[in-house]
Amino acid sequence: MFVDELTIKVEAGKGGDGCTSFRREWCVPMGGPDGGNGGKGASIIFQVDKGLRTLIDLRYMKIIKGKKGENGKGSNRNGANAEDIIVKVPEGTTVVDADTNQVIADLVGENVEVVVAHGGRGGRGNTAFRTQSDTAPKFSELGEPGEVRTLKVELKMIADVGLVGLPSVGKSTILSMISAATPKIASYHFTTLSPNLGVVKLKDGRSFVMADLPGFIEGASVGVGLGHKFLRHAMRTKILAHVIDMGAEEGRNPIDDYQVIRKEIEEYNEKLALKKEVVIANKMDLEHASENLKSFQIAYPNIPVIEVSSVTNTGFDELMKILADTLDTIQDDPLYSEEEMMSHVTYKFQNERPFTITKVDDVWVLEGAELEKLFKMTRFDEDEAVLRFARKLKGMGVEEELERLGAQPGDEVQICDYMFEFKE
Repeated sequence: MFVDELTIKVEAGKGGDGCTSFRREWCVPMGGPDGGNGGKGASIIFQVDKGLRTLIDLRYMKIIKGKKGENGKGSNRNGANAEDIIVKVPEGTTVVDADTNQVIADLVGENVEVVVAHGGRGGRGNTAFRTQSDTAPKFSELGEPGEVRTLKVELKMIADVGLVGLPSVGKSTILSMISAATPKIASYHFTTLSPNLGVVKLKDGRSFVMADLPGFIEGASVGVGLGHKFLRHAMRTKILAHVIDMGAEEGRNPIDDYQVIRKEIEEYNEKLALKKEVVIANKMDLEHASENLKSFQIAYPNIPVIEVSSVTNTGFDELMKILADTLDTIQDDPLYSEEEMMSHVTYKFQNERPFTITKVDDVWVLEGAELEKLFKMTRFDEDEAVLRFARKLKGMGVEEELERLGAQPGDEVQICDYMFEFKE
C-alpha cells in the first residue's frame, strides 16, 4: 500500500530523577551529599532509509514514546541515558509541526537524520547544588519532561523529471519505454493509483530519475480526483514534462488539455508553476496528430516539444537526450525557504516575561513553558526544594506581577493542574 501522508504523535522520554543522598561511612564524619544526576530521556529521531518508498510503517504507529532516563543513585552514581528511538523514513520525507505549521526538517540524503522530539535532561542530584554557603543541600531535581509533539509527515518523492497530464495520455507507457520501471498500464482512466519511479540511463553514461504522477483532472488543485493527492510529488522535480495526446484519441483538444493541467499547477503552488517545462507530444502515429501539433506550436511557440510514439517506438532517444541536457543546466533549489523552516533563531527582548497570568473565575492561572518546566522538575516533598521553587518564581517576577494585577493573600493560584495559595 502506498502511504504518503499521515499525522503522528511523538513523546520523547522524561529525564531520570536526581538523587538526594548523603555519604555515611564508618570513620568518615561530615561525609556530605553524594546524590547522582539522572540520565537523559530518549529522543525520537527520524532517519532516511533509501530502501523505503512509502510511509506505511508509520501508519500503524498512533504514538511513538521514548523511554525515561535512569534515576541517579547514591555514591555519586549518575543514571544511564535512555537509548534514542530511530524511526526509518523514505528519502524525501517532510516533517511539519502540526501546531505551528512550521517545517521541522526536509529529509534528503543518505542516512540524514533529525531529532523530532528531544528527550528531557536528567534531574540534578543534591551533590550538584552544593555551594560554599550550603554545603549539605537536602534536595534534588526531578527529570525534565520529554518534548511532546504532533507531527504531519509527508512524502514528496525524489525525481528529476515529473510526468504530468490528464488520464490515459500515456505517461505510464512512456516511463516503461525509457526506463526499467513496470507500471500498471490499461486502457481505462486512473490505471495509476500511486506515483511510479524509473531510472533513465543514457548511452553516454548520464542518468536521471523520472516519476509518473497519477492523472490530474480539472479541479485537482482543490482536491478533486487524484491530482491533489499527488501534486506534492511534483514539488521536488526540476522539470515538469507535460504528456499530451496529440492524436486526440478520446475527442479532446490538446491545447485545452495543456491549459487544464497548467491552470491546476498554478493554483496549487506558485513555485511549482515556475519550474522548467517541456511538452511530450505523444501518440504521434495517429491520424490527426501532426495537424494538432502545428496548432499547439502556434499557440505556444516558446515551449519545447518532443514528438514520441510508443506504437512506432520513435522519439524516445531524442526525449532522453533533451531531458538530460536540460537537467545539466538546472541548479538544485531548496524546497523550503528559511522562513518556513523551524531552524531559524528567535530573539527575545530581555524584559519579556517567560509566563502569562490570567484570571479565570477567582483563580489566577499561571502559564509558560519555562515556569511549567520548573514546576515539573521540583520535588514538593522536600522543604528545601519548595523554598528554591518559591525563590525562582520571585526571580522571574511572578510575585510582583500578581501583586500588580491585584492578587490578595489567600487567593488561589494555579500552575498546571495544581492549586497554591498566594502569600506575600
